[in-house]
Amino acid sequence: MRAEDILISSGFHTHAGAPPPDVRTGCDLSVSVPTSETVAAENKLRERGIRVWDVIFKFSGDLPELQISKLVKQVDFGDYTMVRVGNMKLTYQKKTGEIVNISGGGCPDIPLLAIKMVGKKLQDAVPPAQIGFTLCAYTLQKAYEVALRQWKEAP
Repeated sequence: MRAEDILISSGFHTHAGAPPPDVRTGCDLSVSVPTSETVAAENKLRERGIRVWDVIFKFSGDLPELQISKLVKQVDFGDYTMVRVGNMKLTYQKKTGEIVNISGGGCPDIPLLAIKMVGKKLQDAVPPAQIGFTLCAYTLQKAYEVALRQWKEAP
């Protein structure tokens, strides 16, 4: 997740998604850059203290983009809204913006994220990407971003 943020803020064109099936080891996440930018991207990540685990060159081109917008589902519970991205769900109170529940996923960092976020207002909560390190934390970050944007835009 940090790698994606660093590369985007450094001007690289990135796509996040699952690694190719032949190199997956579980709930992996990969960041793809155009082949011509691979060396520069690796150097930028190393400069920022990010260990580059694997560099994979796919003969068919870059990895397909993870379409977060296709993964977002929302449920209106009257006074509450649940935002789901992938298996992760974040529910907040519409009036106050207080996070009332985080659920889903099976990654080891989710209980810590729930402890740090539940009971906090969306704008005051620590974003999951600052604490988490798994694919579950990544999708929870996306749910958090959608919820925060929605809440700020609500009348």
